[in-house]
Amino acid sequence: MATRSQTAAVLLAGALALAACGSGGAPAPAAQSDGKTLVIDTSFDLKTADPGRTYEPTGLIVGKATYETLLTFDGGDVTKPVPALAESYELSEDGKVLTLKLKQGSTFADGSAITADDVVFSLTRVRDMKGTPSFLLDGVEIAKTDDSTITLTSEKPNAALPYILPNPGLGILNSKVAKQNGATADAQDKAEQYLNANSAGSGPYQIESFNVSSQVVLKANPKYYGAKPAYEKVVIRNVEAATQKLNVQRGDSQVALNLSGDQVTNMPATLQVNKTASANVIFLLANQDSAISKTTTNAKFVEAVRKGVDYAGLLELAGEGSTQAPGVIPSQLLGALPADQAVKRDVEGAKAALAASGLSAPSVKLEYPTELTVNGLSFQPLAERIQANLKEVGITVDLQPAPVTTALDNYRNGKEEMGLWYWGPDYPDPSDYLAFLPGQTVGKRAGWQSGTAKDIEAAGEKAAAAIGDEARTEAYVDVQTKLNAAGPFVPLIQPSQNIVTAASVTGLEYHPVWTVDVADLGAK
Repeated sequence: MATRSQTAAVLLAGALALAACGSGGAPAPAAQSDGKTLVIDTSFDLKTADPGRTYEPTGLIVGKATYETLLTFDGGDVTKPVPALAESYELSEDGKVLTLKLKQGSTFADGSAITADDVVFSLTRVRDMKGTPSFLLDGVEIAKTDDSTITLTSEKPNAALPYILPNPGLGILNSKVAKQNGATADAQDKAEQYLNANSAGSGPYQIESFNVSSQVVLKANPKYYGAKPAYEKVVIRNVEAATQKLNVQRGDSQVALNLSGDQVTNMPATLQVNKTASANVIFLLANQDSAISKTTTNAKFVEAVRKGVDYAGLLELAGEGSTQAPGVIPSQLLGALPADQAVKRDVEGAKAALAASGLSAPSVKLEYPTELTVNGLSFQPLAERIQANLKEVGITVDLQPAPVTTALDNYRNGKEEMGLWYWGPDYPDPSDYLAFLPGQTVGKRAGWQSGTAKDIEAAGEKAAAAIGDEARTEAYVDVQTKLNAAGPFVPLIQPSQNIVTAASVTGLEYHPVWTVDVADLGAK
């Protein structure tokens, strides 16, 4: 699961979701006094309700509520996949074959039983339709062994697959209904229009109405075979952050998903504020292509930057709930570096590294997107703080903000001398972060080509093939330790994910893939 052309688009999609300013559309109904309707305000990044095509943050919220997957996670814990439509799963010793046994008694919203044929059709459709989430199953063969057994066979060891299967993009469709409405397991599929208005899944909710620019209304699935959700109706509205704050304060909504650290300060005691480090990692890159820069290719220059950044100061800007990123893998995931391995600022050490570089008063350009925010945090103040930090070391940083389309283009094409960006998990597994290695997606964006750091590349190959939590943790810690010592990336912070709810809402846990599972939310 290494190089993917979709990743840049996913980065942009996730970022724009956080930066979006929702427009109007018809206003959603206010929360009802009987507590049967839940109103959630968020900034929409939403294109479709078709699970085989959805990968945007708002779409994943909707998909999680309306479709079930073979595996899932328990609340916000992404360290271990747990059964959902599958009652059990087993990965072969070589890591290539994942065998899943289907739970008996599971039904779709029309009351029909979920079969192995539905699973094979649904997953094959995602893989071969070539929608945004198709890369999740690249190189995976899907087969029915018997009426209750599915095998997923990968070309190479794929210990990440159990962590990938909970993605709502891999929700299981009622194949009979879907096929009647244009679904095929190839690029000729025409079921999206139907699936944007109707649910063909087995989730606790169904779609009542769906508008990509204003709001989505979900209604409880009356034939749901599991625990009934607390709310009969869930209204998800597209609202800009400032209005989200006003709405939740005056009781027009019960959940606000996109508030910054500043916006959640001094909230009334009647509201609940959930602050936790997001799974987004903001990082610096120093281009390793000598045609782009003779400065950033100098290893001692990169060391000076790494030691010169004031990480504690960046955390002050990011606000309560944020945390320093010791490595590129966020703290929630298996293989994350422990906090005590985070780099500490060392101005004298940075000056010594700069002196050893042989560079005299170097000046570099730092590019970053202007209108893009991550968890309500703008890149501009971070860039300004980094500029001031490195000036103390003897490095002049020329800030080069640009519109996101321009900045993203330079970033994708490896044209930035230095860049300030972020990475959010495509799926909650450390293998997603092998993209930072030489010759891989993010590595190439830093001009870091295959063959230029053979020890790091070898460590990455070992991590990709590792099986078992202990071996994988050890391998990914080793990759990041080597990256921090000799790579072109400087992990900075994980900004805070701030979610505000009414006192009546219970059971909220932030999840790095689908943000919030609305079916888990209770009422008191």
